[in-house]
Amino acid sequence: MQGAQVGADVFFVLLGAILVFAMHSGFAFLEVGTVRHKNQVNALVKILVDFAISTIVYFFFGYAIAYGTSFLVSATELSGSVGGVFEPQGLTLVKFFFLTTFAAAIPAIISGGIAERMKFAPQCFATVALVGFVYPLFEGIMWGGNFGIQGWFEATLGAQFHDFAGSIVVHAVGGWIALAAVILLGARIGRYGKDGRPLGIPPSSVPWLALGSWLLCVGWFGFNVMTAQSLESISGLVAMNSLMAMVGGILTALVAGRNDPGFIHNGALAGLVAVCAGSDIMHPLGSLIVGGVAGVVFVYAFNLCQNKFKVDDVLGVWPLHGLCGLWGGIAAGIFGSTALGGMGGVTFASQLVGSLLGAGYAFASGFVVYGILKQAIGLRLSADDERLGADLAIHKISATPESDITR
Repeated sequence: MQGAQVGADVFFVLLGAILVFAMHSGFAFLEVGTVRHKNQVNALVKILVDFAISTIVYFFFGYAIAYGTSFLVSATELSGSVGGVFEPQGLTLVKFFFLTTFAAAIPAIISGGIAERMKFAPQCFATVALVGFVYPLFEGIMWGGNFGIQGWFEATLGAQFHDFAGSIVVHAVGGWIALAAVILLGARIGRYGKDGRPLGIPPSSVPWLALGSWLLCVGWFGFNVMTAQSLESISGLVAMNSLMAMVGGILTALVAGRNDPGFIHNGALAGLVAVCAGSDIMHPLGSLIVGGVAGVVFVYAFNLCQNKFKVDDVLGVWPLHGLCGLWGGIAAGIFGSTALGGMGGVTFASQLVGSLLGAGYAFASGFVVYGILKQAIGLRLSADDERLGADLAIHKISATPESDITR
């Protein structure tokens, strides 16, 4: 019976890892549909290569930093056949796979902000630094209990910082790093006129954009629900809260975005980003409100970012992941309280401080990593390559090579 239980947990976590891995195709197609046709191949290649690099550096360095476990032992020990730190039947290994898909979301998030003008090699080097060190250091603090910081939160602010599925640890960290990268990179050629007036660059394909959103939404139920990492700990409340936050984000983005399909499809993601932190403790009505607020935050913050602040964040990853993630971390301290129908175990002070700490750490880290790369090898494509497009400039092929030949 014990073997069957462990086997079921292995399958459960593996299924979650596969669902979150599938989300990376959602990141890819969301970017493909948003960028211009001449940059679609680059979007697809970036996400896939970043995932491969993330897996390697997380295997050798990141997981050890976050959880103190090295995989440089025999396969017999890895499988859990001889006891020790590795759980039976390779359960630890599928947990690594699951957490790798989370870690790889950091460069996937950033990819959307820096699209259409970033060199390929610097982003690969950034992925090594971010997934190998920057992300797992914060992950280990919040999810691994490293350095006693969670103990400080509990002793000083009344409760440990609560981030069940990563509103802060994954999304806010990715979004605030992306903001630093976008600022250092600068706007795309032709995005703003000489007078600073925004010039429209429409998405290349609304259907591809929509497909990316759908893939992310479906995979998100693995992202949130299977964070439990065992059948014994699974909760239907997490699924219900994720659903309510998603639809709340869709409907408020529909209204605030005045029927714009880009805002509607990203509104679903905004709600899901925000609910991650408290999805295991909030009431579904609280989740509906959290998701609804996130939908409005995304629409208005996207417009401010692009039009007033002149920050050319192509997919709006800072409003979506950075700000909605920040809201989600704080909201867990509000709607997770028993006074508002939640399960408790959180304090507003702890959630506020922890959320701001995550955003500040990520923003500073982004400036350090991308600032060093900018000085060392440069970040941007040349003006000629940017006008040509990243597909031909970097990969020497377009999204529709046959049509290029027949023109």
